[in-house]
Amino acid sequence: MMRTSVCGSAARRLKRVLCLVAIAGASWLSAAFAADASAPCSTNIEGRQLDYWLGDWIVTYPGASGSGTSRVYLSLEQCLLVESWDSGTGFSGENVFAYNPEDRLWHGLYADNHAHVHVFEGRVKPGSAEFDGRSHDPKGAVVLNRLTVVRLTPNKVEQTWEKSADNGATWKVEFRGDYSRKSP
Repeated sequence: MMRTSVCGSAARRLKRVLCLVAIAGASWLSAAFAADASAPCSTNIEGRQLDYWLGDWIVTYPGASGSGTSRVYLSLEQCLLVESWDSGTGFSGENVFAYNPEDRLWHGLYADNHAHVHVFEGRVKPGSAEFDGRSHDPKGAVVLNRLTVVRLTPNKVEQTWEKSADNGATWKVEFRGDYSRKSP
């Protein structure tokens, strides 16, 4: 009889110890994930590489008259870069970009007031960004898209959008905008 109660008592102690270890482990994991999830985007070097594009811009189109405007700002605690633009020709839109440290890629979404939506993935290095994505033409054929955003000077940025209907053999410029920073 005594042996059973000692074993029973030892089993209860072991259960308590295992339970405490499990709680401590769960707390540690929870804290680790919380710390990782709360790491501010403002301190992520890769996530700051498009900051050269932040600001208010006048956008001109080489070879065309008129101009548009663009405002590029940070949202979601500096985790999301947003471009809000107006072409001056009846098109306006919002484009969003975010860096994902899990796959080490930038992801972007372009949407405008004419129901055009494009999804991009790409890489950014200081002063230069290149994004790629697929879309479809009106007949359903696959079209490759390539978007670049290049810092020319602290107050000038160039954005170029090219499309290829032949799987990248040739590219046609669909849009080129020269961004000049508005004076404060």
